[in-house]
Amino acid sequence: MSDAATVRKITRNIEEVLTHDDLERLVTSGTPLRHYIGFEISGKIHLGSLVCMSKVRDFVDAGVDCTIFLADWHTWINDKLGGDPDTIKRVAGGYFRLGMKATFECVGGDPSKLRFVLGSDLYHHSDAYWSTLIDVAKNTTLARMQRSITILGRKEGESVDFAKLIYPPMQVADIFSMGINIAHAGMDQRKAHVIARDVASKMKISPLMSEDGHRLKPVCVHHPLLLGLRKPATWPPPEGAALADFWAAMKMSKSDATSSLFIHDSPDEIRAKVRKAFCPPDYPDFNPMLDWVRKLVFARDDEFRIERKVEHGGDLRFASPEEVTDAYSSGALHAADLKNGVAEWLVAALAPARAAFTHPENRALLEELEQLLKK
Repeated sequence: MSDAATVRKITRNIEEVLTHDDLERLVTSGTPLRHYIGFEISGKIHLGSLVCMSKVRDFVDAGVDCTIFLADWHTWINDKLGGDPDTIKRVAGGYFRLGMKATFECVGGDPSKLRFVLGSDLYHHSDAYWSTLIDVAKNTTLARMQRSITILGRKEGESVDFAKLIYPPMQVADIFSMGINIAHAGMDQRKAHVIARDVASKMKISPLMSEDGHRLKPVCVHHPLLLGLRKPATWPPPEGAALADFWAAMKMSKSDATSSLFIHDSPDEIRAKVRKAFCPPDYPDFNPMLDWVRKLVFARDDEFRIERKVEHGGDLRFASPEEVTDAYSSGALHAADLKNGVAEWLVAALAPARAAFTHPENRALLEELEQLLKK
C-alpha cells in the first residue's frame, strides 16, 4: 500500500484527525505505525463498538500494529462494576476480551491480528510507567484535569473524588508508555488526546520518537459516536452551543439499556428493539436509523438492501447513505421499511458475536456480567 493509500485508509469514515499533516509526516517517515484504542470495562458491549472496530479494521488493513487496551484501572477509578478491582480484571480478561474479538469478526476482521493489553499488566512493577505518569502530570495543570473529567462521562464542574482527576493523565501516560503514535478513540475522548499532543514536546520520560530520531506528537484519530435508540428527553433539537451537549446525550450508552442494542442480542431482540427505535421524519441528523445506516452499513458495505414483498413495491437498493436519507426525507422510504432493513442487516452482521456466546463457557461469562450489573 502506498503512503497516500495508507493515509486514505486511516482517515476514512472518521470525525477528526489531529492532525492530517502530522499523519502524512508520520506515514512517510517510515516509522512503524503503532495504534491503540482503550475501553473501560463498564458493561455489556453495544453496537457502538462496531464503529470502533470497523475503524480498527481499517488500521489493520493499512498495515498498522493495533492494540486493544483493556482499561481495568480506569474502570475502577470510574466506579464501574461496583468498583471492585478483582472483578473488573476478571471481566476484562474474560467477557470483554472475547466480546471485542467477536466484534472484530463482525466487521470482517481477523482477531489474531490484534494485540490485547490489560492495564494491570502494563502498570505492574513498572517504574517506567509511573515515571511517565508523573512526567505527564508535571506538564499539565489541575484546572485542566478538572475540565477533562468529561472523558469519564462526568460533567465539567461536577464534584468528584480525587482519583478521578488521575484518570486523564493516566490515559495520556498509557499512550507514551506503550510508544503509541496513533491514538484512536471516539470524539468523547478528545480532551485526553489534546493533552497528549500538548505535552509531547515536553516529555523527558518515554517521549515519542520517529525512525529518524525526531520527537513526535501522537496523531489522534476520532471516530464518530453512534446514536442510541430512544427519543431524547427534549425535542426538537436545540440551536447554537447547546447542540453539542444534546448530541452527546443522544449517543448510545452501556448504562442505558433502553438506548442500546448489544452485540449478542438475539435476532428477535434486535428486531424488537429496532421496531421501537426513535425515527423522526424531519431531522435526519438526529435519526438513529439513518445514523446507523451511515456509520455501520456503509462503513462495511457498498450497498444497503431492503427486502419488501412485491405487493409493497419490491426490494429497494441504495448505493450511498445520502440516497437513503433523501428517500426517507421525501417519503419514498417509509419508517417501517427502513427499520426492517436495518434490523435484518444487523441480524446478519452480528452473527459472529451471537455464535461466540452460544458456547456454554462463554455464555457463562455474559451471565456473570449481567448479574454484576444488577447489583
